[in-house]
Amino acid sequence: MEFPAAAMIPVAFLSGSIPTGLLIGRAKGIDIRQLGSKNIGATNVGRVLGKPWFFVCFAIDFLKGCLPALAAGHLMGVLGTMDLAPAQAWMWLAVMMAAVMGNVLNPWLGFKGGKGVATSIGAMSGVFPPLAVPGAAIFVVWLTMRRVFGYVSLASIVAGLCLAPITAAMFAAAGSTRGMWPFVTVATLLGLLVVWTHRANIVRLRAGTEPKAGARVQA
Repeated sequence: MEFPAAAMIPVAFLSGSIPTGLLIGRAKGIDIRQLGSKNIGATNVGRVLGKPWFFVCFAIDFLKGCLPALAAGHLMGVLGTMDLAPAQAWMWLAVMMAAVMGNVLNPWLGFKGGKGVATSIGAMSGVFPPLAVPGAAIFVVWLTMRRVFGYVSLASIVAGLCLAPITAAMFAAAGSTRGMWPFVTVATLLGLLVVWTHRANIVRLRAGTEPKAGARVQA
């Protein structure tokens, strides 16, 4: 079933490219790109429209990544296992990353999209269990950092940087180090991508101008 799985790569990219935040904003009569941080992600949607819309946007962005990854795993018959051939691992990871890149490099918005956090978490959840378990662990890291420091961006950056070592530790604990390198490699790239998409936030964090979680912007 490798060919059907390969066909999921463009499907995943198109799924990830659905501009959820922009569509929610337009349904509410605003252009989310002109308000707050001007990003179409769930954090800015919540900041402008309120917490319920954060959860709506986050859930849809999560599913944009999760469903294609789950479908690819099902087509290859590898859901629920960590014992994958290298070709299977790379195919699954290609589908996962296609969804994330569709979100970050949105072709409908001049290749300017969201920051990929919700879609990344969803895509990792679909790669079960090799990245779903580390994804759950970094979500705990994200929640902890957000609660302690109050910054969504800082929590996302720290969680992204923790992904690769947590993935390696999970494979080592499971005694499956032989097949871990594709997943650790992509986890490293994904963590670096999260840092790159938050580069403007890093500047604001250093300047002390980054808004904390829960701060509202007048729509």
